[in-house]
This record gives sequence, structure tokens and C-alpha cells, in this order.
Amino acid sequence: MRPDLTGFRLVALSSRGLIRFGTIRLATISLALAFAGGLAGSAHADEVPFACTILPGEELASIAMTNALAGDASCIVTCKFATTKYDNNPQITCAKAVPAGKEVEMCRLTSGGDKFVKLSEGRADCMRLSNPNGE
Repeated sequence: MRPDLTGFRLVALSSRGLIRFGTIRLATISLALAFAGGLAGSAHADEVPFACTILPGEELASIAMTNALAGDASCIVTCKFATTKYDNNPQITCAKAVPAGKEVEMCRLTSGGDKFVKLSEGRADCMRLSNPNGE
């Protein structure tokens, strides 16, 4: 059995008190929200080159990436490593703004006393920063 949601009363609270909008059909609200969502557009992240490097001594890793986009971007890198200890797989996620075309060290990760063996998995994405001038 489906509930009957053919209409309901929409009420909002403002600085002037309660505002009553009358009965609004659920379909009308759904359509309005769908239309508003379509106007906003979707954000899109691009995959970018990255390196999760085990440094000499095998207890420290450097996480670096390159912003290959045409403009400055907000970038995020995740690296997960295997160590010599069973079920010890340190993972780190680093995020920061990166200038266009630049390679930067995002962060470093310590192994927690065990030696790093290899990179298990990793990924990096950048999303171009918006320009307030609309360019």
C-alpha cells in the first residue's frame, strides 16, 4: 500500500515569522528541485600523474603529484602501501591547491616502524579551481 502524498502544506520560518505557501503538490516540488539541480551543473575531477615513492631506509614514503590541468586546481592523492608486517597497510590521503603545471610533494607517510615493501594502490584527482571573474 502506497501512502497518499498528493499534497501537503509548505511552511517556512523567516525573520518576519511563519510564512505559509499553501498546498503544493509533491510532483511540483520534485520537478523544481530536478530543474534547479540541472542548472547547477556537475563537478568533474580529472585524473592526474602522481608518484607514491618509498624513500631510502624504507620507513618513509613521499607522495607527489603534478597538476596537468590548464589552471590552478584542488588536488587529492591517496596512496596505500604494504609493509613487512602482515595486515599492516598504511594509507594516506593528502589534499591541497596546486598551481597549473606544477609538480609538488603533497605529504609524507611513516610506516609506523615496519618497512615499506611496495605500493598496493593509489590514485590522484584534480578539480580546477573556479575563478570569481567567471573566466
